[in-house]
Amino acid sequence: MTAVGAADAPPQGVGASLRRKEDARFLRGRGRYVGDITQAGMLEVAFLRSPVAHARLLGVTKPEGAEDRVFTAGDLLGVGAIRAASNLAGFRVSEQPVLARGKLRHVGEAIAACVAPTRAEAEDLAAACTLDYEELPVVTDMLAARAPDAALIHEHWPDNAFLETRREEDLSDLDGIAAAKVTRRLRTARHCMAPLEGRGVLAEWDPRLEQLIVTSSAQMPHVIRTGLAEILGLDEAQVRVIAPDVGGGFGYKGILLPEEVVSAHLAMRLDRPVRWIEDRLEQLTANANCREHHYVVTAWADREGRLLGVEVDATVDAGAYSSYPFSACLEAAQIGSIFPGPYTLPRFRCRTVSACTNKPPILPYRGVARTGVCYAMETTLDALARQLGIGTDAIRLANLVPPEAMPYRNLVGKVFDSGDYPEALRRAIACFDLDRLRARQAAGEYVGFGLGIFCEQGAHGTSVYHGWGIPMVPGYEQALARFTPDGGLELRTGVHSHGQGLETTLAQVAHEVLGVPTARIRVVHGDTALTPYSTGTWGSRAMVMAGGAVAEACRLLGERALAIGAVLLQAGPEAVELAGGAVRRRDGSAAVALEEIARTWYRRPQHLARDVDTGGLEVTAGYRPDPDTGTHSYACHAVIARIDRDTGAVALEDYVVVEDGGKLVNPMIVDGQVLGGLAQGIGTALYEEMPFDAAGQPLAGTLADYLLPGATEVPDVRLDHMETPSPWTRFGQKGIGESGAIGPPAAIVNAINDALHRFGAELTDLPASPARVLAALEAGRRR
Repeated sequence: MTAVGAADAPPQGVGASLRRKEDARFLRGRGRYVGDITQAGMLEVAFLRSPVAHARLLGVTKPEGAEDRVFTAGDLLGVGAIRAASNLAGFRVSEQPVLARGKLRHVGEAIAACVAPTRAEAEDLAAACTLDYEELPVVTDMLAARAPDAALIHEHWPDNAFLETRREEDLSDLDGIAAAKVTRRLRTARHCMAPLEGRGVLAEWDPRLEQLIVTSSAQMPHVIRTGLAEILGLDEAQVRVIAPDVGGGFGYKGILLPEEVVSAHLAMRLDRPVRWIEDRLEQLTANANCREHHYVVTAWADREGRLLGVEVDATVDAGAYSSYPFSACLEAAQIGSIFPGPYTLPRFRCRTVSACTNKPPILPYRGVARTGVCYAMETTLDALARQLGIGTDAIRLANLVPPEAMPYRNLVGKVFDSGDYPEALRRAIACFDLDRLRARQAAGEYVGFGLGIFCEQGAHGTSVYHGWGIPMVPGYEQALARFTPDGGLELRTGVHSHGQGLETTLAQVAHEVLGVPTARIRVVHGDTALTPYSTGTWGSRAMVMAGGAVAEACRLLGERALAIGAVLLQAGPEAVELAGGAVRRRDGSAAVALEEIARTWYRRPQHLARDVDTGGLEVTAGYRPDPDTGTHSYACHAVIARIDRDTGAVALEDYVVVEDGGKLVNPMIVDGQVLGGLAQGIGTALYEEMPFDAAGQPLAGTLADYLLPGATEVPDVRLDHMETPSPWTRFGQKGIGESGAIGPPAAIVNAINDALHRFGAELTDLPASPARVLAALEAGRRR
């Protein structure tokens, strides 16, 4: 028998703040990204892009002598268009050609692919091409897009709407019974994701395997493989997608880009490796955007602040095309189901429109629609509280779902699994001296206090995504667990890690079940040839779904190890147990380590009886929570903001987050997720905006124009964790990856308006830039 680990070893399982296993290579500059990978004979691609937002494309003249190095849509025989349809009734399908064909629909749309040994040479070829086009009227505003005389972006449609949804309810009697009614028109700015690493793809054809190998900066390798196979006309077995280290995803790395399809086609056509690395100009102006919403919200309440009903008319600017695989309507279509948030709303009416405009397509960004929804709901609640003359905390306490109601099903069918929302609010408020704040206001300081409360539905299952109509519906998440011949443990998972620390947290889950030291656990991900199918990492699903699948695979693997260990201990199955990384006799008289069991099974089978049949030490298992409606993490964000009355600049003096992500698998990693999301939420609230002029030209082409918060703009944040386990998941964990990005705009703007309302001013549009703050103050003075 081999010795087993000491019982007093530091904790490594679920709940331990274990240092990330992957950090060693990142901190030493040993990460491997698409831009680090080269192949012999590799060609680089640069794209000729549309200089206008809307035009008939009449022709492309290639540079003389370079006809075989410049490819337009007519050269891509057999390559289909990107088609991302929704199953929701009434959805209008747009086909996005991978290279523009016949028409240009937004600035930056790819028209031609130019290949050369270096990127500089390829860019020179693109610059030498000549375009012939006839400009058309441009639609840049999502509300104007709905006008009867608006130019049609897709001529076969009757208007510029991908989809309209309605939830009808008669609210006509509320005016007569409500003590307060407010209506607000609110707008959020268009965003660009800004991962440290842009998109990139390296494609090559392997003639021996007859397989296209695509290395891509992608967060959903299996889904990208499906899309590539469909558009290129290949069997999925002929496509292998590898996602190496990925420098941030946030949803931007979750869609199939035309550049990926074109690069893959050219690699097969030219029989050479082909690589495209996105530059920052392309990332900001040519590819997918997000976050641009417009709301008209009307809310009614009684004298105590209890909501009687809410009416919402929401428009989302979805851009020119529907992004694969999520479609153009995921943001708008789910507004109707998530707008009630954590509140016991009795009556609700909602209309949404996914508008088509001459802008790049949108995709789900961290927080998806929730950031805009939280902003609209929470600022409306503050407006109601001001009209009623009650505290902003009081109106929330009057409406939050109480803990004794859990699990709670609301009027739109959302099922909250667990939690104490009022306690999160009380804890956040207790962190501030609000009497002192009011004294500062009375002394004339432009300072205010704001709250933002929300719930984040994560780890959604089959029923939810089928209901939302997206073509990519997740089912059972799978994981493979196997012992190697020397006793190490290998986990293979289809989700992909791009900053979440999954190589660490999944190892912690396996340690929790099997007791194998995390140093001896290897997590394999990001390769469709090696990992089980998964829809990938998105929607705060990885730790619930993949964590559950890893736990189940390890449980089954443990059962097989028990059978072998019982033979080695010369004991019956009922006399042994798995504990501390070993199979032990229950009476404590002997134990055999899992390492020894693996070595015996693989390398010394003569020591086992011939009738020992465990099926081997490799297991693939699936997991799906029941019910599969998702977990609901939640948080209360509270902030004190100070305004410079001369410049309009906003400073965040103090920030508190009280959150509940259920059982925290690794609290330190959760802290990082919340703080990283918070920085993005501060960007949404105060800085980030991609404006377009009347001609559809994007006006922020560099990071000097597109503002992001830096270290000096993100305050020291006080975090308070509430851990209310979910009754529906393997360890009680909840999805929490997007939480930090949802609450800041609501809390910050509520703090700004708390400072401004004494001067008759109110801010309704994001971001709360100095110019908008000063404009609100001037409008207040005029009133």
